[in-house]
Amino acid sequence: MKRRTVLTSALTAAVVSTLGVVGITESSAATTLNPDVSPGGNFNLAIWQLQLPVGSPGAPTTIQPAQLKGASGYSNPAYFWTDKNDGSMTFWAPEKGVTTPNSNYARSELREMNSNGSAADWTLAGNHTLSAELRVVSVTKNVCVGQVHLGSGGSSTKPLLELYYHSNGDIYLGTENSPDGGQTLHYITNVAIGAHFTYVINVTGNKINLTVNGARTSYSIPTSFNAYKQYFKAGSYNQSSSDSTSNGAKVKFYTLTVSHS
Repeated sequence: MKRRTVLTSALTAAVVSTLGVVGITESSAATTLNPDVSPGGNFNLAIWQLQLPVGSPGAPTTIQPAQLKGASGYSNPAYFWTDKNDGSMTFWAPEKGVTTPNSNYARSELREMNSNGSAADWTLAGNHTLSAELRVVSVTKNVCVGQVHLGSGGSSTKPLLELYYHSNGDIYLGTENSPDGGQTLHYITNVAIGAHFTYVINVTGNKINLTVNGARTSYSIPTSFNAYKQYFKAGSYNQSSSDSTSNGAKVKFYTLTVSHS
């Protein structure tokens, strides 16, 4: 049975350098993936719901945590599967696919849930962290690979932030100006297509801390978001649309963890 150690020593060092921010231990940074099981056999999918780019118009198909978790959990050979070569959890989102009512773009993306199966919905108070190692192997224009989305507290359907990977390798953080909309883009770095990189999205109090490949930047959260609760998302949220089902964004995850304190 083939297995793959996820992080090289250089990537491990990059993740470990963020320990003061996210509280990850060195041992948890090095993970072995089994290419012969469903994604739920390598990742804790008991706290995630999966949205697929199929279903009825305006109502994409969702897969619940109980179906995703475990070595024999849900997988889909077109949109969500374990790569047989490296064990990665692989997401594919074509340019043509079923979307939510508030988006023009298809996605194969995880939505954070609680361990009891309810939808995650946490306050800005406390310390909330989403960490990942991943690589983007194909993308037409750009793809969102991680986000913090607004939950309850008002009528807005906007994200608090989105992390974008562009086809030229540029990585940007988009921070929402207010719950009413308007996004500011912050250039972060450049990572070649197909190359591994790490990100840590940390929300604590009124601040966003983003760490990409060990380099950290911080951004204030406008007070207009204080009434809202939040939840994490991760995967392939393609940022282009057309009539093509062959163009799109393929994203491979090698680690994905969430923590709250």
